[in-house]
Amino acid sequence: MPGFDSEPFVVQREVRAVVVPAGTEVTLQPGQSGYITQALGGSFTVYIEGNLLRISGEDAEAIGREPVKPPELPPNATEEDVRQLAWEQMRTCYDPEIPINIVELGLIYDCRVLANEDGTRSVEVKLTLTAPGCGMGEILVDDVRDKIERIPTVREARVELTFDPPWNHSMMSEAARLQTGMF
Repeated sequence: MPGFDSEPFVVQREVRAVVVPAGTEVTLQPGQSGYITQALGGSFTVYIEGNLLRISGEDAEAIGREPVKPPELPPNATEEDVRQLAWEQMRTCYDPEIPINIVELGLIYDCRVLANEDGTRSVEVKLTLTAPGCGMGEILVDDVRDKIERIPTVREARVELTFDPPWNHSMMSEAARLQTGMF
């Protein structure tokens, strides 16, 4: 087992997991054991049989953890309230290999909330990756979409993956640069 601060676990039920960084989906079986290497933002990066895998927070009980609670909005929330909650939700999305959320990494280029005629809202997000060839791109897109669509009144989250402009470490927050040693 690599030098991780980790917690052992045993899979309690069949659960979907994604191989890091390839992005391919696998199904873990009851009785398989491994180590939780990262538990940030409600999802888990686990180490099983020589592989790093990502498990969604909604499947947390499959590895003996508490499932993630949905976000809440106050009554009569405005589009700005929804936008702020969308940013909070995106701060719970982590690159599975780097223990820093995607907002602090500078991967979110834009977030807009649009009111729909039926009182629901649509959220549009522009997201990039630290490297264009990253196999986790679609996984991060799905994670952002899923977490934003959990916000009450949000009917749809449209998440666009873009590489224009290309990401560079200067887009990271100062705290993220300090944490990774990238000054």
